[in-house]
Amino acid sequence: MAVYGVLGDIHGNKEALAEVLRALSDRGVHEILCVGDVVGYNADPDECVHLLRERSAVCIAGNHDLIALGRLGFERCSNKARYSLQRTRRALAPDTAAWLAEQPAARLVEDAIVLIHGGARDVQLYMRTPEHIRQNAALVLEEFPLARICFFGHTHEQRLFKVGRGVAEEAACDAVRLNRESLYFINPGAVDAQRKRAGRHADCAIFDSGRWTVEFLAVPYDERLAKEDVHVAVAVRLYENEVISLGKAAGIAGLALSEFIDRLGALNIPVIRYPAEDLKREIAEFG
Repeated sequence: MAVYGVLGDIHGNKEALAEVLRALSDRGVHEILCVGDVVGYNADPDECVHLLRERSAVCIAGNHDLIALGRLGFERCSNKARYSLQRTRRALAPDTAAWLAEQPAARLVEDAIVLIHGGARDVQLYMRTPEHIRQNAALVLEEFPLARICFFGHTHEQRLFKVGRGVAEEAACDAVRLNRESLYFINPGAVDAQRKRAGRHADCAIFDSGRWTVEFLAVPYDERLAKEDVHVAVAVRLYENEVISLGKAAGIAGLALSEFIDRLGALNIPVIRYPAEDLKREIAEFG
């Protein structure tokens, strides 16, 4: 038995993840369960994986993680998600990709706690209605007959559903003492606030498996810092694809030219480019 911080849908937002982990630590919570989508949208996938690995987080793979690894395609992605995930595929450090590749589609913790991302058999399913929950509860129990808690993500909304006698009912997301004889589906919300229409904060939950209670948290963070990282990533991509000049790229990134050049160097992106024929001609002249 333990007290767990439950989180997910981080989407490469290191600023939000750092604040959530700090808030959990302040409450004495050090065990972390993650329902996937560690990467995507934002510019810091490696840093987010590093933060989770530092905390020995128990994690599963979400759809963005699988797409970043090339195990899922872009068919069900929005244009924004497609663009960010194409960038993420190219930017992932080898050890980050290796860690993500080790994460399963589902996990069982303490024999009764299940982690999934979307649906029980479809990682990209948005489970928003009691009917979705009812159908997937049957699938979860087929694989994990002793399950009493199923944490899930993907919808970016804090939700609590109770399942009993073939019926799923939604309950308020307050501090709740749960019934050990019932099955609950709980979404801790999204760490990354990018897709939220209101309440721009980082969500998570605290679950106490000894007392069988759940509490939902909303943690403030400086969203501007995450956006600045995204601007840098966009500028790098545009410059690398020769869409804009070095100076314009530095301006989009909000960096001095020398700082932007240093960023390019760290990514092994050349600052000076020559067409192949020009390079051959110069080599011939000086050879």
